[in-house]
Amino acid sequence: MTSTHAVPPAYPVTAPAPPEEAVAPLMRGIAVLRGLTDVGGAASLSDLGRATGLARATVDRVAGTLAHMGYLRLDGSSAVLEPRLMELGNAYLGALRLPDLLGGHADGLADELDESVSLAVADGDGIRFIHQAIRRRTLSLSFRIGDLLPAERTAPGPLLATEWSAQDWTRWRERQALDPEDLGFPAIPPRSHGAVAEDFGTRVERARVHGWAMDDQLIETGLVAVSVPVRAPDGRIACVASTVSHTSRHSADSLRDSLLPRLRAAVAAMERELADADAPPSETRSAPSGLAAWTRESKQELGGEFIASLARGLTVITAFGEGRAELTLSEVAERTGLPRATARRALITLEHLGHVTLHGRVFRLTPRVLALGFPPLSRTTLARIAHPHLTALTRRVQESTSLAVLMGDDVQCAVSVAAGRIMDADIAVGSRMPAYATSTGRVLLAGLPAEEYSSRLAHLRMGALTPRTVTRPADLRTILDQVREEDYALVDGELEAGLRSVAVPVRDREGSLVAAINVTMHSSRRSAAECVKAVLPELRATAVRTEMDLHLAGRFVRVPPL
Repeated sequence: MTSTHAVPPAYPVTAPAPPEEAVAPLMRGIAVLRGLTDVGGAASLSDLGRATGLARATVDRVAGTLAHMGYLRLDGSSAVLEPRLMELGNAYLGALRLPDLLGGHADGLADELDESVSLAVADGDGIRFIHQAIRRRTLSLSFRIGDLLPAERTAPGPLLATEWSAQDWTRWRERQALDPEDLGFPAIPPRSHGAVAEDFGTRVERARVHGWAMDDQLIETGLVAVSVPVRAPDGRIACVASTVSHTSRHSADSLRDSLLPRLRAAVAAMERELADADAPPSETRSAPSGLAAWTRESKQELGGEFIASLARGLTVITAFGEGRAELTLSEVAERTGLPRATARRALITLEHLGHVTLHGRVFRLTPRVLALGFPPLSRTTLARIAHPHLTALTRRVQESTSLAVLMGDDVQCAVSVAAGRIMDADIAVGSRMPAYATSTGRVLLAGLPAEEYSSRLAHLRMGALTPRTVTRPADLRTILDQVREEDYALVDGELEAGLRSVAVPVRDREGSLVAAINVTMHSSRRSAAECVKAVLPELRATAVRTEMDLHLAGRFVRVPPL
């Protein structure tokens, strides 16, 4: 038995039959997304068929539909999750609001303690992470947002289990009996016999009395953690905050003695934040998403290969979000533009699978939505986001492309896609070039904040690399002023004779310049004017697509460039 085939533990161990009105294609699509998530975000279509039990032809149609939605990319006979899929997890996290309200406190605590800090919520008889403040070391201890862990092998688990019902305990015992090695939890190592020595019920009662709990190497040898519950104004546990360390830095006792008081102080600040938080404005009356028209057009374009009911069902999840934590059936139908009956069947299916719950007349998303691709995608980088877009750009313009970031006075190549010509620009990933003489460098220098811009240019060392290289600081300032105004840079033969390149900026959610992408070619193939007329629009369109994915991925996670 492997983790790809195992039944996820937060799901009922003995799954009930789906309701008659359940949408079978939506269930199949979710099975494929979960299969991809459990193996790290990429798998062959044949392996997905074996993992899900679906016929290969069905997997092909599901994958084709998900690719058309932008949720995955087909790479030959394999499927790779794409950042756009994170809009599903973003809908849950936005509706939950806890990462927005409490994430800053967790980040501040991590900086203060120099240890990783996480926030987790209950998901059935497991815990699921909703925020991570990571200390990046060679020996790094952290999980991904969306990862699911068994409650009994964690520090948050005993605290969350203090609120379990009798039915929750029954489900937990069933799962223990059927999956004693925790093979259904891909995020952690399998449990060896007797690894959880202490009775979980005893740990739960101790957590109830003391108000905190510990993990002393229950997940993995060397890992220790201490947790404290963050309570909502009504007294129930909203989430659990944890500090994670390694036995080379702390024993369980020293972690408790030295870090628990500061963790409790941070949790008290979090609880004040929850008590003072204003309700977000409702957005339930906003215009429909246009899903119905898009689905009709997609069906006409792709015919029977496009599964409209799968696309509609997944888009129902995105009806939720900040200010839309609870929606009635009518509100879901209104936001998606779907017929009420179609929205109802999708919600019935999502409820059966555990992705929504019904409370009276309103539906709410559950943490299980994060199981749809969020864990592997939450560790993505700008380089990974940009690569498929640069590959497509190279294919369109038939020239080499790259993405670079500013490193001191140089630019460093983070992504490079060669055009495959006999005479081709060869820019190796990791290579560094002087920023003043490159198109990406000039875009990045021009976008620096005013105070940093003046300081950087005042100390910039400029030498002639070719007879055309600009070497006078005053001339470079004039050029950078023009780059800032036109939002692109063109460099012709200054880095290397015969080499011409044009670059545009890439900006994050806050509008900050984080990278630049360029097209590089031999000057004989296109004139400078032709570059501006033919290449620059394609380059700008690629930057927009890259930024859209970056903004989605960066809503609740930090996306590093490399």
